[in-house]
Amino acid sequence: MPIVSLIAKPGQLDPALVDNLRNAWGGGMAVWLAPDEAAEFPLADSPRNFDEVRASIQDQADLNIVPDDNRQKRMLLADMDSTMIQQECIDELAEEAGVGAYVKDITARAMNGELDFDGALTERVALLKDLPENVIDTVVANRITLMPGGKTLLATMKANGGYAALVSGGFTAFTSRVSKLLGFDENRANTLLIADGKLTGGVGLPILGREAKIEALEQISERLGITEADVIAVGDGANDLGMLGRAGMGVALHAKPSVQAQCALRINHGDLTALLYLQGYPKADFV
Repeated sequence: MPIVSLIAKPGQLDPALVDNLRNAWGGGMAVWLAPDEAAEFPLADSPRNFDEVRASIQDQADLNIVPDDNRQKRMLLADMDSTMIQQECIDELAEEAGVGAYVKDITARAMNGELDFDGALTERVALLKDLPENVIDTVVANRITLMPGGKTLLATMKANGGYAALVSGGFTAFTSRVSKLLGFDENRANTLLIADGKLTGGVGLPILGREAKIEALEQISERLGITEADVIAVGDGANDLGMLGRAGMGVALHAKPSVQAQCALRINHGDLTALLYLQGYPKADFV
């Protein structure tokens, strides 16, 4: 039996909207996971006009349909840039190198699937040549902020027996720090090459891109003795589409347009705690 989920910014989910949808689709009793923020109700079948209704209320709330079985996942597989943090690390490094605008444009096009990921990464990293190694500490301290809700997401899932893996097309110099801040169990990313205290303009091979994120899903779930259906994955870029499509729940979070178009689950109003609502956790059970 499918579950209709509605999530909005805190205090902005109109109860009338929930009631109107439930009545129109003949749904069961509405359950409020958080007052005026997250509600859900069961349906006998997925409505044929779901896409039209979703589009019509997209400025008010995130509308999704999730299955009612195996909702609380045993593993979180997360992208880092613009997902667990609010920035793209390579763009922030580029600002320090004086090529911020140029690199930001390439990043946006690559994340929207317009450019080859490996080639775009190689080109951008080359522009960072000769930056001092300590620029990474400067960027982390002054430019990087965590995405709201991340600590609560990880703490709640881990308190319920979950495992958390951070898998990024970015760099280990950042994932190691973000992983520790948020409580991830492991992290995977690309390596910025450094020599004589400076960035060389190169990146370690092979480059971790779309296929490597799928491999992480396969390898980590197998190691944990769980299935891909037991995983909730979250990301925003084209290189995340593989793992988002394979995981039991693949969530496009504030994602690029081309990514949203290919993902069934989309969050644009909520923060990372929306992933808990999608799994049926009430706010009262958040850690």
